[in-house]
This record gives sequence, C-alpha cells and structure tokens, in this order.
Amino acid sequence: MNENSKISTLKGIGDKTQALFEKAGVGTLSELLRYYPRGYDIYDDPVPLGEVEEGRTVTVTGAISGRVQLDGNHSRQVARLFIRDMTGTLKIIWFRMPFLKNTLRGGVITLRGRVVRRRDGLVMEHPEIFYPSSKYEKKQGTLQPVYPLTAGLTNNTVKKAVMQAMEYMNSKQDLLPEDIRENYDLTDFCSAVRGVHFPQNKEEFYCARERLVFEEFLIFILSLRIIKTREDKAINSFTFSESQPIDAFLNALPYELTNAQKKVWSEIKKDMSGMHVMSRLVQGDVGSGKTIVALLGLMLAGLNGYQGAMMAPTEVLAKQHYENILSMLRQYNISLKPILLTGSMTAKEKKIVYEKIILGEADIIVGTHALIQDKAEYHNLALVVTDEQHRFGVKQREALAGKGSIPHILVMSATPIPRSLAMILYGDLDISVIDELPKNRLPIKNCVVDTGYRSTAYRFMQRQVEEGRQCYVICPMVEESESLEVENVTDYTQFLKEAIGDGINIACLYGKMKQAEKDAIMEAFGRNEIQVLVSTTVIEVGIDVPNSTVMLIENAERFGLAQLHQLRGRVGRGEHQSYCIFMSASKSKETRERLEILNKSNDGFFIASEDLRLRGPGDLFGIRQSGIMDFRLGDIFQDAKILQKANEAAEKILTEDPKLILEKHEKLKSYLNHYMSKVMLETTL
Repeated sequence: MNENSKISTLKGIGDKTQALFEKAGVGTLSELLRYYPRGYDIYDDPVPLGEVEEGRTVTVTGAISGRVQLDGNHSRQVARLFIRDMTGTLKIIWFRMPFLKNTLRGGVITLRGRVVRRRDGLVMEHPEIFYPSSKYEKKQGTLQPVYPLTAGLTNNTVKKAVMQAMEYMNSKQDLLPEDIRENYDLTDFCSAVRGVHFPQNKEEFYCARERLVFEEFLIFILSLRIIKTREDKAINSFTFSESQPIDAFLNALPYELTNAQKKVWSEIKKDMSGMHVMSRLVQGDVGSGKTIVALLGLMLAGLNGYQGAMMAPTEVLAKQHYENILSMLRQYNISLKPILLTGSMTAKEKKIVYEKIILGEADIIVGTHALIQDKAEYHNLALVVTDEQHRFGVKQREALAGKGSIPHILVMSATPIPRSLAMILYGDLDISVIDELPKNRLPIKNCVVDTGYRSTAYRFMQRQVEEGRQCYVICPMVEESESLEVENVTDYTQFLKEAIGDGINIACLYGKMKQAEKDAIMEAFGRNEIQVLVSTTVIEVGIDVPNSTVMLIENAERFGLAQLHQLRGRVGRGEHQSYCIFMSASKSKETRERLEILNKSNDGFFIASEDLRLRGPGDLFGIRQSGIMDFRLGDIFQDAKILQKANEAAEKILTEDPKLILEKHEKLKSYLNHYMSKVMLETTL
C-alpha cells in the first residue's frame, strides 16, 4: 500500500464510505493525509463561571444546583440546569435530551460548550458533558481534530481513516528538498502530518502548520510561474483599432472616468493590441468603477468584429450585468448585441442562445459557468472577463478559444490585497489598480458598538425603512454545519420579525439554500419587496441594490477585516447616505483595535495593510478571510510572512532548475503535474 492507493484499501472503508470520501474530494491515501482539520476542539483548563464571555467556547466546572427541568414540546424539548461555583451561577441548556433529568442528580460536573447571550443573560448551549467531573482529566490539554464533513460522513470515521493512512507514511513522500527544509527551518512531511491532524500541544501544531502552509503556497506559486511561462508565448491573433464609438460613449457619459480608470483602460487597450495575449488583473475597491472598464473592453472586442464574454458567479448577478449592459448600449446607440446564457435556462432557450453565439449574432455574451460548458461554442471570442471567483486555468481558456485563437483574459477583483502580496498570488497576471472612488460617492458612515446598542440599531433600521430604504443584517456562521447555519439565521430572522416586523417584510438567505431560491430572494430584495435581508456571508456576492443604506453585522469580531470591508460594500451604492454598524460581543482590546480601523476608514487597501500589520503568525484562533484564494490551510493575511518565504523559495528553485529535472526535485515535479492537471488547469482557482 502506498500514497496513491485508493482509500478503499483501508480497513472499514466500504463502497458507501468510499463514495462519501470521494464526494469530499478524497480518493487516495495522499489526498486523505492532506484532508486537514478545519478546526480543533481545544480542551483547556476550566474557567470560573464569573469569567465566561459571550461568543466563546469554554470549559466550566461547578456544582449542580437543583434538578434538570424540561421545557417545550416533544419535538423541541429543552433540558435546563443551573451550576454554580464561588464566582457565580450559569444556566445550561440542552436540546432534545430529556433523559438528562434522570442522569444528572447532584455533585460536581464539568461542561464544555459555547456561551451565548439570551434575554435572561448568559447561557451555555448544548455542551459536552463530563460527569463526574474527573472524566475531563483524560482530555484536558488536548486538541481534537474537527474535519470538514459531507452528509453521512462522521468526524470519527475520518479520524480513524487518517490514523490508518499515517501508518503508511514515509520520508519519500516529502515534496520539499532537504536544502529547502533546512534553509527555512521546516519540519519533515511525516512529522507535519501527525502534528496537524493529532497535535500533542499548540507548539507542535504551529510547527506542523507552518510547514504545510509553506508547502501549499510553494506549490501554488510554482504552478503560477509555469503557467506564466507558457502563456507569455501565446501570440495575440486579434487586431484592434481605435474605435470612435467608444470615445463618443465616454464623452456622452454623465460623469468623467477617474484618472485611475483612465489609466487602467489605457493598459487594457495596449494589452489587447500587443504581441501577446492579455492576462490582466484589475484590482479595485468596492464601488471604484471596475465594471465600466470591463464594459469598455467588451465594447472594443465587439466593435472590431469579435465577441466578448463576461462570466459572473451567480445567475442573479449575471442577469443584472446583462440588463445594465443592454440598457447602456441602447441608451448610447451602440450597435452591439448582448445575450444572456445561464444554467437555469430551458434546453430550448439554451439552443437558441448557442446558435446565436456560434453564428456570431451575439457580440457580448453574459452568463455563469454555462459559458464554459461543452455545448457553448463561439464564433470568434477575443475577450473573457471574469471575477476572482472564476479565474481560468489553461484548459478552460483553450476551451473558450473557439476556432483555435486564445482569448484575452481580464480578471476583476474587489478584494483589497496589498500589492506586495498580490504580485505573488496573481503571479500569472499583470496587475492594474483602480485606487480612487468616483467623486459622486457618499462615504459610508460607520460605527462600532457592543450588543447593548442592538435595540437602538433596530430603531434606526425602522426609520430607514420608513423613508423607503432597505437594510442588510449579517449573521456569522457558528459552525460549518448545515443545521446550525440554518438555525442561526432563521432564528435570528424570527427574533427580528418580533422586534421590528410590523409592516416590514423580513427574509433570510443562507448558503445551503438552492441557488434558484437564493436568486428569487435577491431579486425580490432588488425590487424592494423585501425591506430587511438577514444573511450569512453568502451575500458577499450579490447584486447591486442602490436603495440599501444600512448594513448591520452581528458578532463582527468573528470576521476578518477584509471580509468585513467586502460586506460593507453591499451598501453605499446609491444616492442616499449609507451606514454600517459593526456590532461586537467581545470586550478585548485587540478586537476593539481591529474594528476601529474599519470605523475610521473606507479605504480597502489601507484596511488590508492594517489587517496585515495586526495579524500574528499562525494564530490557532485566527479569523480566516473568506473568498480570498481557496487554500486548505493558508490564509494570505495571517500567513503573509510564510507566503513571502515560499515565493523566495520558488524563485530559487526555478533559477537553479527551470524545468525541475534535477533528482532532488523529482517528487516535487510529480506532485506539481498532478496538482496542475487537477486544480490549476481544469478548475477555477
């Protein structure tokens, strides 16, 4: 048995379990070893009851006060208990566990769970039970892995499988040459895998994580450098001339492009007329006007007899882009024909669209991933515009090439990343930055408040709705669990309806909904049929709703600064003054300092730099940024120093051995080929 052996070779992995693992992206022992925990249950020393804090998962020990009481009906029964120590008393509740009434009968108990604030004070919800209290001693001080799961796959099943797979590890599986490990003081692969799956302590975890994050970044960066080398040779087969209608269009707009927009547009024109195919990233803060620059590129392609495609992450956003483009082309009398292609269209509708595209009867094609499906063939595609969630690998670009001509690629990013990191992460792309906002934008007014401000925030939202405006409320996802995510958002929505619901339509949105349901809710919100939308961070990729003026973010301390800034960007898109309320349950000085950065600035690039400055290396409890590169372990802000070291190592490796033919790079090259065929070339990054 070796690293390439199927997972079914392990004991206890039958056909059904194998299918569940494959659904989670794990087919071999090598993939299983790199199926890292998403977090850990950390069994720290118990804290005094008087020192528990809202929003924290803690261990407490206390004497049982009274007996377990049962509330609610059979389907939603709640067991309630109080425990006490010298510092205070804490209420404990469990859901659907009525048998506790007969098992918890006095004495000292240890509990581990999350503390939340309810109307009657702090409550520990559904904790793990250690009764009698001495049972906790076996787990005290340990870190137990918690894996990302798919329905039917249990955490215990993954743990047992990983333990078996580790028995077959050996030093030959190490991708990193010995000199790289020594230069950067990194542990070997086998130690790192043990240390990240089953760390004996936090120090071992930090050491293991640094090694594996370094490896992850190094593989990514080497892949980008190889792609860049290949694509530098791609010859531009399209001919573009200056187009008078674009100049007329710009002169007719009711506003003038900012200097930054003009500069980026000039760079795009130069690329599209150059010797080689364009691969350019346009970074711009929320509301900086990236879309109009992308439209100019699509117009340049269309007016020169070619086709341009714009790919959006959701159907509702694709529809909005299409409608906006159609409206502008008509308003300014530009003779280009846009068309919409999405996955939810009927087979008959798609057939009509496919025919128009292949015959060249559509100049600008707007859509979702349907744009790159096999049935979508192009007449003469010259430009593909995507966002950072849909970066294309080489094979995808070739799939869109139509009759053999490789199209230009323009990637749009609203994620503010400091340029020093962007140069590494987007190493296959040239980078443009739109670093100023249009003059007519009203700055968002921000405030950072504690939970005592909630009723005041609700009254403010009511007044905004009475004035005809709309509001967002963002709830954090407590765990990566469908049931908890749904319960968190739906329970909050019900609570909000009771608090401010008179005459106000309140709806909720969360990740596990079907896409059609999400789109229907967003479209209703866009039509102001819903006045308050409660959502998880799924709202990050949403349509523009200029009428939305309030963003309330609950438990703001649970998000990274860059993500908070992205969420805030959902408001401030119209003519009305907009507001963002960051509500935090944390009383820590560090949290306050982080959130004050957002309170004082709306500049995403400044915020990203400050986020970088405040981050500690390898923080076990750090807040991962959502949507910024899909690394398994690494976080570009938290691990910026590791990223820079990996980039340095990649440069050394390619300088020494550009084609990775030396024996010491044999394992690394083999893994790179596998990684690039499976991840970099065939799927979005």
